[in-house]
Amino acid sequence: MKNPDDWSYFSQEMSDVKPIKQDTVVAKPQSCDPSQAQLKQINAIKSESQDENELTTEFVEPVDPYDYIQFKRDGVQEGVYRKLRLGKYPIEAQLNLHHFSVKEARNEIYKFIKQCHQLNIRSVLIIHGIGIKSKPYPAVLKSHLNKWLPSLESVLALHTAQKQHGGYGATYVLIRKSDEKKRENRERHLKRLA
Repeated sequence: MKNPDDWSYFSQEMSDVKPIKQDTVVAKPQSCDPSQAQLKQINAIKSESQDENELTTEFVEPVDPYDYIQFKRDGVQEGVYRKLRLGKYPIEAQLNLHHFSVKEARNEIYKFIKQCHQLNIRSVLIIHGIGIKSKPYPAVLKSHLNKWLPSLESVLALHTAQKQHGGYGATYVLIRKSDEKKRENRERHLKRLA
């Protein structure tokens, strides 16, 4: 301050100012813990990378709501497939996918088929609806089922259900025997031969 009047003016203005009792600033350490949003993102990435579910939610070839969907793996006898197609096998379990999104249906289908295979449930019914008003195109769930089910190793065959079981809005699925059930059948067959 070059001018002494400036200093006196400054002192006069600052006369009622009191010093702060704590004159040191304590820096708050930055948290290294991730936020809730970051934790959710990390968990989502982990679950996707560990997801054994190979079913895709990407675009699949659409099927008409009133089309039959059908699939038979090589080795499935024609008589067995005919019996499935005509709804002659008892329905041991069923899954209703009404009001499910494609992503939700993907998870439910995978868990359902896996659990049925482990529990030796052979014949199931999946109710997906006709899907006339589904978006982005009609029969979106039916179209995905048509792609998903044949890609699952434990699915031997599938066919659109008979009218009394849901018709175009449901699908019969024949599931492969579990290794345990195959072993039991072999042992029973060997005892019969002996």
